[in-house]
Amino acid sequence: MSDVPSPILDAFRLDGKVAVVTGASSGLGVAFAQALAEAGADVALGARRADRLEDTKKLVEAAGRRAITVATDVSKPEDAQRLIDETVAQLGRVDILVNNAGVGTAVPASRETPEQFRQVIDVNLNGAYWCAQAAGRAMAPGSSIINISSVLGITTAGLPQAAYAASKAGLNGLTRDLAQQWTGRKGIRVNSIAPGFFASEMTDQYPPEYLEMMKFRILAGRTGDPAELAATVVFLASPAAGYITGQTLPVDGGLTIT
Repeated sequence: MSDVPSPILDAFRLDGKVAVVTGASSGLGVAFAQALAEAGADVALGARRADRLEDTKKLVEAAGRRAITVATDVSKPEDAQRLIDETVAQLGRVDILVNNAGVGTAVPASRETPEQFRQVIDVNLNGAYWCAQAAGRAMAPGSSIINISSVLGITTAGLPQAAYAASKAGLNGLTRDLAQQWTGRKGIRVNSIAPGFFASEMTDQYPPEYLEMMKFRILAGRTGDPAELAATVVFLASPAAGYITGQTLPVDGGLTIT
């Protein structure tokens, strides 16, 4: 039986829900937290740079919602568990998890050290799993996990990013398997979003001409606006996406079909 309310726009509301956003201290994580709050959710904010979470907290509160901040290194299972435990203790529940914390490198494969490779996998893939595992234990039926993957988990884009691409391809596989395990048994939907090029701390590190050169592969002819990605997060978190699970949704202006 569908949970989609009527009128249809109400299906995109998140009133009474509690969301957890990792990597919420800057960039896309801030946009996700603000959008979820504007849709009606209270938000728990996790990041290693706990001092920078206060600005995100103010944006959530300006939208009329409650917010908490928790210093979190997602590569540590105990930190992931503490983030979920604090959310339940202070906000009462967990309905939505946005696994957004991530790091990237652009090191040629012949020179990448084991430590560099492991760091990316530990945060981008292992960290998402620890957070999903902790959240999955606390979530009720109707909950939603959204993993922030990348088009680099699907295609290549001209930079040496073996660790990053491997972590994001692994995240897509993790998404499918968690959906297979949890959607039918627990009622938890699990999806991933594969963003194309959006302004972030990682794109700030690209060579100055790189994004301009890549535009020929983007059918939309431009980089994405963070609000467009945040709207996709709200959709997948909401009852409007109640029949979507186990999917990786590219939000890339058409890059992955060129």
